[in-house]
Amino acid sequence: MLGVVIADDFSVTLHVQQLVTSSAKTNYALRVLRCHGLDTAALQRVYRATVVARLTYAASAWRGFIKASDRQRINSVMDRARRLGYCSPDTPTFEELQTMICS
Repeated sequence: MLGVVIADDFSVTLHVQQLVTSSAKTNYALRVLRCHGLDTAALQRVYRATVVARLTYAASAWRGFIKASDRQRINSVMDRARRLGYCSPDTPTFEELQTMICS
């Protein structure tokens, strides 16, 4: 109902895979926007509004089911975006975002 995929064994690996895939597609779109002259600050706002929002959407519903390997995959997505300049260096880690949202 919320768009969160939870498997029969309460694994959210498929959901994380979908998040990683859609984030990679967004990174490509951001690269195209950068090539067309969008500045870094605007790229970071777009990243926060799309990818970070997607990663944290309904996080409280699936937070307890995530495995360490899935959490690492999400952090890798954010780390790559930081290296590319799409994600602000001061953006909290995925764990910090989850804690902020769920508290």
